[in-house]
Amino acid sequence: MVQNLQQTGLVQQHKGVSKLKLFQRIFFTIIGAILMGVGIELFLVPNQILDGGIVGISIILSHLSGVKLGIYIFILNIPFFYIGYKQIGKTFALSTLLGISVLSITTVLLHNIPVFTDDLLLATVFGGIVLGIGVGIVIRYGGSLDGTEIMAILINKKLPFSVGEIIMFFNIFIFATAGFVFGWNRAMYSLIAYFIAYKTIDVVIAGLDESKSAWIISEHHKDIGDAILARLGRGVTYLNGEGAYTGDDKKVIFCVITRIEEAKLKSIVEELDPSAFLAVANIAEVRGGRFKKKDIH
Repeated sequence: MVQNLQQTGLVQQHKGVSKLKLFQRIFFTIIGAILMGVGIELFLVPNQILDGGIVGISIILSHLSGVKLGIYIFILNIPFFYIGYKQIGKTFALSTLLGISVLSITTVLLHNIPVFTDDLLLATVFGGIVLGIGVGIVIRYGGSLDGTEIMAILINKKLPFSVGEIIMFFNIFIFATAGFVFGWNRAMYSLIAYFIAYKTIDVVIAGLDESKSAWIISEHHKDIGDAILARLGRGVTYLNGEGAYTGDDKKVIFCVITRIEEAKLKSIVEELDPSAFLAVANIAEVRGGRFKKKDIH
């Protein structure tokens, strides 16, 4: 009986967590889509600056036809809802449908709102930042606001090009078309806005406290490990290694730090063993274990 009650409690707890995650996904997908709409309608479109992907095509078609931008964004993404459902999953497809729907409605509602600035450089920079924040939030919570990525994944299976290369080729075509429609100055500003948005998306997805892994090989591994624990408050793990050339046993220090702590880690290693081997790499995600920083007294 007690065991059944405990199991029931665990199931209820799991359902609570699932509902919380579902609410977070819906909430942040809506917020991200609204932010992208703000970046597009209040910064980029009034100054004839484009984004890449399906949104870029929609902006060109809307300009040429006079049909509202939100209608094109929704219609052109319809095939990708189905493809996303078949290739990636129901949850992703529904998140994408929600995001695209909110984005389309937002662009329609904001179409006649006075713009923030008519300065091309300011519109490019802040439009790219706001758009990038919006897209980054949606991607971070498991959705998408553009079907280009899904299309690139499908093409990647049949052609010897990476997903990134396919998206790049696709966007080059869009910006080249923008040059003929809006002029080459606007096309170049569009490239700048796209680059700013791309970098902003990276920051939003990874977070300002982006994690890094550090691998250190040193004869003074104990001193370095103790110093990392005492001065950075980070736990370390000692791994056993063997030199391929010499056959000597080696101790390898492994730890996870934030990018802000990288410089301090390097100074610790340099101070205790200038000849130590040090490799630092970015980590997309850290879960479990004892990554939380310990208090330094």
